[in-house]
Amino acid sequence: MTESSQTLTPNNHSQPVLLREDRGPIAILTLNRPQSRNSLSEQLLQDLRDGFAELSASKEVRAVVITGAPPAFCAGHDLREMTAHRGDADRGRAFFDALMRLCSEVMQSIIACPKPVIAAVNGIATAAGCQLVASCDLAIASHEARFATPGVNIGLFCSTPMVALSRNVSRKHAMEMLLLGEMITAERAAEIGLINRAVPADRVISTAIELGSVVASKSAPILKIGKEAFYRQAEMPLSEAYDYASRVMVENMLEQDAKEGIGAFLEKRPPRWHGS
Repeated sequence: MTESSQTLTPNNHSQPVLLREDRGPIAILTLNRPQSRNSLSEQLLQDLRDGFAELSASKEVRAVVITGAPPAFCAGHDLREMTAHRGDADRGRAFFDALMRLCSEVMQSIIACPKPVIAAVNGIATAAGCQLVASCDLAIASHEARFATPGVNIGLFCSTPMVALSRNVSRKHAMEMLLLGEMITAERAAEIGLINRAVPADRVISTAIELGSVVASKSAPILKIGKEAFYRQAEMPLSEAYDYASRVMVENMLEQDAKEGIGAFLEKRPPRWHGS
């Protein structure tokens, strides 16, 4: 196992706000602001943006797991940091605008990352923290984890978390979370499709890594094709989605790893990926 901390901006306790640990082909990112329940400060968002740019370009990393330093996963935006800017000449407008744009960039960078990204939710995931979970390709949570989009309770509707949430669960379930602002259990989150499964607390990271390892055994170029196609077609009308997906299938079929994979299946042997 190798370990690296490549995003080293310190928090208030002179520790990196984002940690990275590599376990073979799996990169584990840990939000490291436990004193504020890993809230998404401007610096943490910048480090996440830069971290995903680096991971996307890496040839060694095949899957990404993102988690939080105990006891929380992520409590959303840093409200103290945001409130501090109300004293600006523009009442904080420029800061709020830049922060929301940065957060949106981070969430979209997860979608754009060619490697599957797995949330390992070890505690509360609220507001933008819930958005972060919904933005990941897969999500594992402990039985003790809780989820909410509680902005409505403090006069700040969770409009940006709503984007990711409404693309994960049905409209009725999304609106229930957004309008009521109440916590839901991990079991309920699994029922409505916000997460894949709930597991014992001591199995969250290991389960996420196990999933990542399964993914890492597949062809990296084919996973890249598939992930990009999944998110693009999801935003298209049905006939347009089929036209697009058909074109993707043709191009995929011409890939060297498709030739190898089909040949291996027919010959009843493990595939030897060329593009991995």
